[in-house]
Amino acid sequence: MRIDDLLVAHPEWAPPQPAVGIEPTLSDAELITLAVRSALLGFDSEARFIRYAEAHLRPWFPRLLKRSGYNKRLRRSSELMRHVIAALARECPSFGDDVWLVDSTPVECGRSRATQQRSDLAGWAAYGYCASHSRWFWGLRLHLITTPSGLPVAYALAGAKEDERGTCLEMIARAQTARPGQTLIADKGYRSAEFEAELNDAGITLIRPATKTEPDRPGQKFLRPLRQIIESVNQTLKAQLSLERHRGRTRPGVAARVLQRLLALTAAIWHNQTTQQPGPARSLIAYDH
Repeated sequence: MRIDDLLVAHPEWAPPQPAVGIEPTLSDAELITLAVRSALLGFDSEARFIRYAEAHLRPWFPRLLKRSGYNKRLRRSSELMRHVIAALARECPSFGDDVWLVDSTPVECGRSRATQQRSDLAGWAAYGYCASHSRWFWGLRLHLITTPSGLPVAYALAGAKEDERGTCLEMIARAQTARPGQTLIADKGYRSAEFEAELNDAGITLIRPATKTEPDRPGQKFLRPLRQIIESVNQTLKAQLSLERHRGRTRPGVAARVLQRLLALTAAIWHNQTTQQPGPARSLIAYDH
């Protein structure tokens, strides 16, 4: 079943829209379906995707928009994409998993000094350090909490200098999906007695690597394989879903492009799990061609 068919079958998945008396040329359900297809196929240019859609998708989407119209509609669809991501996630069998993985990954937004000074993102984007690439970058960080299947259950786009632990606590509070007995697996960057105490108060157990000055912590044997999963999810977003080439220049533009890729990942995991596809649920091999 296509995503637009799902949205027609489940209108409650979309946020309420004011009645304006004008039917859009392209429905919201069709817009979301096109956005997911664009991300899964690795398009980082909306102009290139619209040319592809004109050539290959006309039989299914006879009322395609021009590039500028598609761009404007997509920028205004962030709230819709958030609702659909949450609805699809709740339909996944792995949504109720009692183990969560947390990490953040850079979302670079510019390199030249002139770009940083003129950018609409100034004041939100900032300089940060990417340890995995041993380099500084100017932009944001995508903070992500997933299940071991790779399913996003909470996410946030914050400045590169924002504290990871504070952002994680805020994501958990906003998502309202934590349950007593939950386990959160993190890396050394989440080390903090105050952070761990707040998690414990919420009934969440933190598992992270022990530092050189600490005794062995419980759950260490589970860290390496589960940490590889969240790193694999970030790599999928950056490489296969072209997050590193998002090309966003404004705040609504960056937010919409990041949500578009999170929606594509969630939709693929939902389909893989509900149709019992072989292999990892987060695999996009069946959708990238």
